[in-house]
Amino acid sequence: FFFFNDTATTEIYTLSLHDALPISATAFDWTGNQTSIFSTLAASNHSKTERQADDYYATDPIAVEKLLEKEHFNHYVWECAAGGLHISNVLTAHGYKVRNSDITSRGNRSIEELDFFKAEKDKMSPDIITNPPYKYASEFVEHALDISMDSVKVAMFLKIQFLESKKRRELFKKYPPKKIYVFTNRMNCGKNGVFGKESSAVCYAWFIWEKGYTGLPKVDWID
Repeated sequence: FFFFNDTATTEIYTLSLHDALPISATAFDWTGNQTSIFSTLAASNHSKTERQADDYYATDPIAVEKLLEKEHFNHYVWECAAGGLHISNVLTAHGYKVRNSDITSRGNRSIEELDFFKAEKDKMSPDIITNPPYKYASEFVEHALDISMDSVKVAMFLKIQFLESKKRRELFKKYPPKKIYVFTNRMNCGKNGVFGKESSAVCYAWFIWEKGYTGLPKVDWID
């Protein structure tokens, strides 16, 4: 941190992984609400605002298009936190056969109501592509790989901060990501499926696992 002692209000500058962001005692988070520094840096545990029910934050379809420019998947794909089908619709448009499930269907009959943590192996052995509820992201990754056969790919749309913490380090020892695609430009997520015009303060990345991979991850960027 850097402190400037002048007559103006002292501002605290902190370096994120992507930018140098000037932040005062309060700041605007990616939803446009005034909240703490921690929320601006995407530490949801410090947020003063209510998280959406079931942690439903939809993925911008552009993020999926960009993923498909970088990575190829099995013809059969499972979207296990399907939400409003923002990921699934893009996959379907590209010719993938998609199984859609979520803990709630939100009235959409094409979504199978299923608690993913109770899901067992799918006999079709699909690749898994999803944006999991962030508070359960580690558990989603681990369960997805636990129930998958070797060579199955698991792609998760996550905050870059997912790389942090001792707990997740243990996950990475068990299941190291094969590739991490970091977005050069900030991507927005739609709270309850609704996308606002606010610019995101969060850096997102696609984390790609391949069951059975034991090497170090390769980092690439998505422009």
